[in-house]
Amino acid sequence: MSENIELGPGGEFDLIRQITSRLGARGERDSRPVAGVDPGRVVSVAGGDDAAVTVPSGATATSVDALVEGVHFEPSSASPAAIGHKALASALSDLAAMGAMPGEGYVVLGVPESYPTEAILEICDGVAALAAACGMRILGGDLSRSPVMFLAVTVVGHAPNAAALVGRAGATAGSRLVVTGELGGASAGRLLLERPELADALAGEAVAAELRERQLRPTPQIAAGIALAGAGAEAMIDLSDGLGSDAAHLGAASGVGLRVELGQLPVQTGVEAVAIAAAVDQYNLAASAGEDYELLAVLPPERLAAATAAVAEAGAKLTVVGEVVSGSQVELRDPDGGLREPRGFDHFQNAGA
Repeated sequence: MSENIELGPGGEFDLIRQITSRLGARGERDSRPVAGVDPGRVVSVAGGDDAAVTVPSGATATSVDALVEGVHFEPSSASPAAIGHKALASALSDLAAMGAMPGEGYVVLGVPESYPTEAILEICDGVAALAAACGMRILGGDLSRSPVMFLAVTVVGHAPNAAALVGRAGATAGSRLVVTGELGGASAGRLLLERPELADALAGEAVAAELRERQLRPTPQIAAGIALAGAGAEAMIDLSDGLGSDAAHLGAASGVGLRVELGQLPVQTGVEAVAIAAAVDQYNLAASAGEDYELLAVLPPERLAAATAAVAEAGAKLTVVGEVVSGSQVELRDPDGGLREPRGFDHFQNAGA
């Protein structure tokens, strides 16, 4: 990784050509079939065009997300491929929370002057690998110099119609709060990257590796989001900033209160051991630290069984963690009955996290 960016004659354009080849040729996209979803068709296909042209059918959902060096990642602990993966995963998680099928993506990459060309291409490899796994195409983007490394990703998802998409509003009192997967793994993984000696508290390197991977290469819950939308979820949000703050966003959008039972959270294996070794509370890792990219959804009681089965068929699990109540307060209840303030990751206060 010693070859640096060179902007001599043809330098920038040659680098763009290499990036385009890594992200895949632009053309008509073959997507995995999802019931009732036509993700659209790419019409303008020539590499280097000024814009990509699509002809979507049904409804589209668009999300923009960014990863910034020193705020969301440190190059010393994350490989370039992992940085690219995480940038796309964080954007795709927003589509998952809407119940949308990924269609197209666009990537803006800002790189410092001395950043190795090989590392730039490895970032693109990370983006391309996840895009391929999710059945989507990267259609374009931009490249610029920047004081620090950053990636800004725009993703477009599709659904049969607007009613098939799920927003944050719509939760009603008496409905159940559910989460997909397990929580706390990403924050525990971050602690392991910052303090490698904490791995001594775990039962084997495999557990430590899974936690670090959870931080570096999160998995957007696309299939589970589509399953929850189809099963009648009233409202949904992805857990990027932490269960506490994301639950508060959902409650505010719906105009309701939420009661979360921390003792019911599905905490990932190894999180408690890392928390004890680091002298922190495991529920702070599971409910406040963020970056698990699981989904928090609201389901009417009569839809819970069908939703659980649908999510299981999608390869994930569903856990009831609380309920929707009247009012506007979001309560995080400890197993002993105590209350905690709903908190999460703050991008203006958690630099370097």
